[in-house]
Amino acid sequence: MDPQSLLERKEFAIELARQAGKTILESSKSLKKIELKDSFADLVTETDKGIEKFLFEELKRKFPNDRFIGEESMNKEEWTNEPTWIIDPIDGTTNFVHTFPYSCVSIGLSINKQSYLGIVYNPSFDRLYVAVKGEGAYLFEGNKKDGIKLQVRNCSSLDEALVMSEFGGQRDDAKKECVFRNLEVIGWRCHGVRSLGSAAMNLCAVASGHADAYYEFGLHIWDMAAAALILNEAGGYACDTRGGPLDMQNRRIIGACNEHIAKQISTTLPIHLDLERD
Repeated sequence: MDPQSLLERKEFAIELARQAGKTILESSKSLKKIELKDSFADLVTETDKGIEKFLFEELKRKFPNDRFIGEESMNKEEWTNEPTWIIDPIDGTTNFVHTFPYSCVSIGLSINKQSYLGIVYNPSFDRLYVAVKGEGAYLFEGNKKDGIKLQVRNCSSLDEALVMSEFGGQRDDAKKECVFRNLEVIGWRCHGVRSLGSAAMNLCAVASGHADAYYEFGLHIWDMAAAALILNEAGGYACDTRGGPLDMQNRRIIGACNEHIAKQISTTLPIHLDLERD
């Protein structure tokens, strides 16, 4: 894709993300119709579905030849080398339901199965994270036109790291053992463990230098497509939990401020959960 076409997509997607963010803020003030997906802790609302429909329709109107993968439609369209929008309308739906202000719109664009554009917008704090492959990652706050260039923190050891992780929505026995055993081992090795309830927000926290690493099992491609690029463009490193290259269809990730921390976490995790691929 030529630079001008990519720029056009970036500017249009940013505009849509901000519009979707307004919907999140307006909807957070009212009661929500909540549905369950895979467990009692895996939630979806009418707002999730409405925002995804809005984003898909607008992007299809503007770029009719592009392909689409989204969470709430459970779009099973095969991930190909074609330009593909990968969308999570509200990453952190449980946060949204409880008005905990760490939910966001996540919009990624892949070409040849590589991320070229990542946009994450948190409307509660009016923070827009944007990355284009090879051009760095930036944070735009409020109405400021100039973005702050993101840079990961310099951390040399897991013993000095602040690590992020999540329980996730899956609540079977295998996931329970994975979550708590890994948390016990990692948590005792690092300075502390934090959880924002959103994969994209966790990855952006590492990209911003507020945390040093994040790991999770049970994610989907739409949870990480945009934010993993933001992390990489901020100087960070994303990989599979076993230490190999990140495969966004493999439903697991380590995102860290550098490769050394990521590999330390990979070799320290006692359980690596294998899940059905996206």
